[in-house]
This record gives sequence, structure tokens and C-alpha cells, in this order.
Amino acid sequence: MLRSVSGSNSSRGIAAVVGVGPRLGSAVARKFASEGYTVAILSRDLEKLSQLAEEIAKEAKAQVFALRVDCADARSVREAFEGVLSLGPVEVLVYNAGEPPADDGDGDAIAPPRPNPFLAISPDSFHRSLAVSAAGAFYCAQQVIPGMVERGRGTVIFTGSSASVTGFAGYSDLSCGKFALRGLSQSLAKEFQPAGVHIAHMIIDGAIGEPRSSARGRCGGGEADPDAVAQSYWHVHAQDKSAWTHEMDIRSPSSTMY
Repeated sequence: MLRSVSGSNSSRGIAAVVGVGPRLGSAVARKFASEGYTVAILSRDLEKLSQLAEEIAKEAKAQVFALRVDCADARSVREAFEGVLSLGPVEVLVYNAGEPPADDGDGDAIAPPRPNPFLAISPDSFHRSLAVSAAGAFYCAQQVIPGMVERGRGTVIFTGSSASVTGFAGYSDLSCGKFALRGLSQSLAKEFQPAGVHIAHMIIDGAIGEPRSSARGRCGGGEADPDAVAQSYWHVHAQDKSAWTHEMDIRSPSSTMY
């Protein structure tokens, strides 16, 4: 189902943000909306998503569309992107999906993930983690890259984490999915740069808090401001083709990598 909230018409194409919750996902959507894009936001909870779409549309005076998707389900992704692509060409895809307890279920880290001892991980849970972190990114990228190649331009940004580059005790399921996502990003970057498609992987190391601009007003405890992180996503998208970044390491004061 596709729900539209219209502010003013945009002319720069579609920015699709997959995995949108109240922090990083919404900040990225808000940033691209403010830059003149029509924005499609996708997650599993359409009711919450529709409320968020309305907020972003009013604030950015942009067109915002809410669509439900289960990133672990190839059919759900295909059907969701039929709706997205009906809006126009997708110029930007941001894949920000993740799984609890690391986040709110729609991509936004709200607390450090709880350890999950290896011997306690069920096969279904392990496969779900791989499906959301890596297979979902694969499904979504396959929906938009053909059009980008045809037009000779486009940006795909994947949200990773410190678990993308370092394995931690108690996080084998998360790390396997995030390592696979990073491998996908690196492979696509090499394959599609000659076609003019910019693929980038963002390593988010540390928790993301409430934006300083929000009513609650501050990031505490070493958390990153999601609006500041979203600005980095915009910077990667707006880079000159002669000097593309394919991976960016973003660390909050709560960074655990080093």
C-alpha cells in the first residue's frame, strides 16, 4: 500500500529510504526532502510511517510517500518498489534496514544491541538476520540499479556498523549479516562505477540519539546527532564523480571500534 503526503512538487527525482524509524532513517529522508527530492519512505509499520511522512512533508514542504515493506521477503520488496518506481526514476536509494534488539525494527539504532550468545541463536533467527542485513539490500538494489545504469547516474548508500568490519563476542548473527552487506557494497561499487552509479557503505560506529533540533532537544551519553549523520549521507550523494567515496567511517563519542 502506498500513502502519499504532499507538500509541494519536487523535480529532482525520487529518493527511496528503506528502514525508516524516528532517528537516522527519518533524518535522511528529511534531508533529501529538503533538497528537493520526492521521498519514498519504507518500513514494516505503515501506520507509524504514515505519521512520519506527514511530519516530514509539512516540515520540508515536499512530497513524501509511505510504503510498507518486509526487507527479508523478496516478493514484498518487489511489490513495494513497483509503487516506488511508479512515482518516477529512483535517483537515490538508502538502505538502512536492521533488526531488533539493535534497533527499533525499522533501521534506527535506539540502544546498543544486546549480546546474543552463539549457542542460543536459532537457525531461523540467524537466517532472518542475514536476510534483513544483506539479502534485503540485494533485493532493493536490484530494483533500482537497472534504471540508474540506463540513465548513467544514481546513488545507493548502505548503512553498516562497526559489526561490518569487526566481529564481537555475542554478535555473530549481526556481524555475519553486516559483513555480507559490506561485501555486497564493495562488489557493486566496482561493478557499477563505470556505469555512473555511486555505491557507498556507511560504517556507523556508536549509538544515534535524538536530533538536537527535536523537541527533546539533545544527544547525550556520547550519541551521534542523526541530522549530522544525514548530512554525511547527503555529502556522499552530492560528491563529484571524479572523487567518489565508497566507504565512510562515522564514529560517535560512544564508538567501540578502537
